[in-house]
Amino acid sequence: MVAFSRFCAALTLLGHGVTASRALTKRNDTESYSTNLLHESMDWLDMFYDNERGYLFSLDSATLVHETRSSAWYAAGLLARNEADDAEQAVRIVTNIIGGQFKDESQQWFGDYEKYPEEPTVGTEQYEANIYNSWDPNWRGFVGTTFALMLEEFPHLIPQETQDYMLESLFNNTIGDSYRVGGVDTDNLYPAYSNPSIMRAFVSGWVGRRANDSNMTTAGELYAQEVIDLFKRDNTLSEFNSGTYAGISLFALTLWAKYLPQDSVMGQYGGEMIKYTWTSLGELYNANLKNVAGPWDRSYGYDMNKYLSILALQMWTLVGKDSAPMNAKPYAMGHKNDFAISPLIAILAPFHNTLISNSTLSALTAFPGTHSVNTSAFSPPFDTYPRKITAWISDNLTIGAESFSENIIGGPAKNPSSFNPAVVQWSRKDGSVGWLSLYAQVYALDAETGENYLSLSYPQGNFSNGFSFLVGTNSWTGRRDVASWADVEGISVNVTGTVDQNYTVTFNGANGGAGDPINEFEFWNFTYLMPRGSMEVPRVRLEFELE
Repeated sequence: MVAFSRFCAALTLLGHGVTASRALTKRNDTESYSTNLLHESMDWLDMFYDNERGYLFSLDSATLVHETRSSAWYAAGLLARNEADDAEQAVRIVTNIIGGQFKDESQQWFGDYEKYPEEPTVGTEQYEANIYNSWDPNWRGFVGTTFALMLEEFPHLIPQETQDYMLESLFNNTIGDSYRVGGVDTDNLYPAYSNPSIMRAFVSGWVGRRANDSNMTTAGELYAQEVIDLFKRDNTLSEFNSGTYAGISLFALTLWAKYLPQDSVMGQYGGEMIKYTWTSLGELYNANLKNVAGPWDRSYGYDMNKYLSILALQMWTLVGKDSAPMNAKPYAMGHKNDFAISPLIAILAPFHNTLISNSTLSALTAFPGTHSVNTSAFSPPFDTYPRKITAWISDNLTIGAESFSENIIGGPAKNPSSFNPAVVQWSRKDGSVGWLSLYAQVYALDAETGENYLSLSYPQGNFSNGFSFLVGTNSWTGRRDVASWADVEGISVNVTGTVDQNYTVTFNGANGGAGDPINEFEFWNFTYLMPRGSMEVPRVRLEFELE
């Protein structure tokens, strides 16, 4: 372990958010959406707690193994709830997590935390080091920010020796995270990777101040400035418009704004970045559909009413569960495991929610009327130029897309299953949401949106390229079988362009079809190819009419 004793005595532990946190413990406070989120999520997490081991079982119920990250989030929730022996169990969990922290300074994963305590030793012949698989560098950020929040909000509930142990862990966490350089050792941490970059800067700056380590503090400040510079070019996150990762970025920016002083660039800009990010999200949000319009740089679903997004958890604290894109049973939704971060969202909500404008708040409950959105985002080193983002949003139909030229396929995450460069959503008669998304298959796309249309072309494409539109299944009462656009519920689609009009339709389902679901969503794949030998630029225009 890196030496810690030289500064431990100099640390001061002042809880800046104690009053706000204690308010969350009032179970009968029906006026508090944050309280409701805290206790509903904790009631669910309680069912996974293994009192014998002092750890949460895996939320996937994977043969009763345990999980580290969700255990850290649960520990913070225990302190916020503070009933019976909650605080004692939180300390126990934290101690166990730190006990499993990687301690070899020569390894790339030094200072990170094991994904689950039963796993083999990372880096052995039988369990090779595989970034984002056998070990995940972003867990330094997830666990580190959680520990910092706990020390800020609940020092009165944590014994001094445990506080010292947490700070030692955070110090080593920060040093290990400094090993990360985008493009080196298969790591992808660039400032444009917004959510872990914001967490990294915070933990380094926060720990540096606590440890009186000026190098660590400066490193955090310099990295934060790179994130800020990218943001300020159009007041957008590089990792643009993600129901999951915009939520993480907003969480981490709240830590900037709440816990760092005004002599920090993070303290200066955190609140402003939260406000602008929510302004963008509010402009793209359609309260009638309860969805943020596309495009989505990284999405784990196609309809926020059906998969659990961290952004929806934040909306829960703003407008209440019933008005947010949230099912009555959040744990039944797709990507349900993110419900585990709810305690952190609830703890920070009383501060975070004061930074959102009234106009944005209003847009989360009432659609303001038909409008267009034009903005951009930039993710070097992957983007040749900033991505141009456009959207046309009406009462019951949203169309959003982005033009880009990149050196990889699938966006900076290199994942076509989460990169959605063109998205259409519409309301169906039963109130459910229909959707279609362009599956990313090319390095460059020119996109245009407008009233009832979406126009796409591949400027670097040729006759070998095609357009694959993933289309959501029909509603409960709709047709089960889809062979053409006429079978898609709630909308008429007219397709023109240089493509061959003889398209194909296949099904991707959990139990059969041409392939597997994507992000737990079944869909119909409408594919258009170019005429054989065509010399024209691949181009397609979709015109929509609601039924």
